[in-house]
Amino acid sequence: MMDHVINYLSEINPVLAALYASIFTWLVTALGAAFVFFFKTMNRNFLDSMLGFTGGVMVAASIWSLLIPAIEMSEGEGFMQVLPAVIGFLMGTGFLFALDKLLPHFHVNFKQVEGVKSPWQKTTLLVLAITLHNIPEGLAVGVLFGAVAAGVPEASIGGAVALAVGIGLQNFPEGIAVAMPLRRMGISRRKSFYYGQLSAVVEPMAAVLGAFAVAFFTPLLPYALAFAAGAMMFVVVEEVIPEAQQNKDSDWATLGFIGGFILMMSLDVVLG
Repeated sequence: MMDHVINYLSEINPVLAALYASIFTWLVTALGAAFVFFFKTMNRNFLDSMLGFTGGVMVAASIWSLLIPAIEMSEGEGFMQVLPAVIGFLMGTGFLFALDKLLPHFHVNFKQVEGVKSPWQKTTLLVLAITLHNIPEGLAVGVLFGAVAAGVPEASIGGAVALAVGIGLQNFPEGIAVAMPLRRMGISRRKSFYYGQLSAVVEPMAAVLGAFAVAFFTPLLPYALAFAAGAMMFVVVEEVIPEAQQNKDSDWATLGFIGGFILMMSLDVVLG
């Protein structure tokens, strides 16, 4: 099954392939949000383990799928070879840092508001919080497909598919993380689901943008890969890990992180 998917995506336009892959990650988010039709609350240990899993996938993807290829495809030796990755990584973290400070949004814990003051409703603020997570994820998928289209030896269609699968899997708990708090507030199941899946709509758009940019501007590729990695790492450190460690029993989050890291690393090696 996976071989058929990889073969198909390798034969079509890379921008279209990135779109299809990111639509998959969006649909998995919707699947997580759909849990709101069956449950009103979710076990805290389960949520913590899923958040930890999300963090593990994002860290492994940043390293194995983005930073290492960015360094390998850079010219020069020593620090000159790693310099594009350093610059791109700093730009990615800086971009998310600026959005985090300027865009009004809730933390995932639904208690602390960040960004400039805004009269927006709580539902809008929560959706924006998860949307911040999904921008770098969509970019990462698109940039990797763009690298394949550019003929970069360090990038493979299997690795791009592995990244899309890994991000899709960690999007599942993100859909739950948006829909469940809204349901607990008394919002209808249908609206809670709608807002839960809406948070990932940005992924296909970001993926197409990333694929288009690097496919036609190949010199940007190491910087773009590292940019996506930096943005993802910022999200993990700023949002995912702190929220997963809120509970006294933090072992579930730790085990989830380890599981997510191992799975994403394995997917990248096996498929890439």
